[in-house]
Amino acid sequence: MLSEPRSGRLAAWGNALLAGLVSPDDAVLAVVGEDAVHRVEGLPGEPAPVGLTLALGRLRALGVRGLRVALPAPGHPLGLSGPPEFNARALEAEEAVVCHGAALGLVPEVSEAGPAGDVHVEVVWHCLPVREAPPADVPSLGEAERELAEALREATAVLSKLDVAGSGPVAEAAIDAYRARAEVGREVLAPGYPARAVRVLELARRVGLLVSLARESGHGGAVSSGEMAARAEALRPVERTGRRAQVAAYNSYVEEQERGVR
Repeated sequence: MLSEPRSGRLAAWGNALLAGLVSPDDAVLAVVGEDAVHRVEGLPGEPAPVGLTLALGRLRALGVRGLRVALPAPGHPLGLSGPPEFNARALEAEEAVVCHGAALGLVPEVSEAGPAGDVHVEVVWHCLPVREAPPADVPSLGEAERELAEALREATAVLSKLDVAGSGPVAEAAIDAYRARAEVGREVLAPGYPARAVRVLELARRVGLLVSLARESGHGGAVSSGEMAARAEALRPVERTGRRAQVAAYNSYVEEQERGVR
């Protein structure tokens, strides 16, 4: 959760492109990021994989008006609507993009190539049919913001009680450093997103960082199996809440479309 999912970049900048707020070159540059190349395979009307610029144009021609994000986990098909084949691919990748306006979805397959020290990442987005239905378990931005605030308070209290390093000054220093790095680029979301979505996504990343620090901090003071189980139990709903908030932030563009705000 700490790093921005590729599906989030594709949805956010794809939405900005569909809205005419950014150029195709700028959108593709933002989506690809530090990867070497992104291609789309299985796109209707295209017999071979194509580049992102052509793919986004083709999706627009097919009637796509917006892009949603899914971040599923075992037992939690967050953002998915079926069919089972698409859900299984998305669950394996732990993310996907679902089109609004056409029954299509995109699942990334990430591979690395090159010698040690010069490895580059290639991404192939597999275009597959999806079921046109409401996405599973996606909250509104307001709900997500309230859930995040409550989850952050509860998790901090529980982890502090268990003497977990991720809940104290070390965590705060890491969070401050992460925020400072984010401020340099200041591209939390693409143009066109509401300010509340940016705020929710920032808070979701803060929660994700807290969870990551707690998991990476070793046993801390949680020396007994009971205490370690309590830590895991505290982290599980917090991680779930953070993923729900991420999806709510990325999907807010399409939600506003459906409400007639755009």
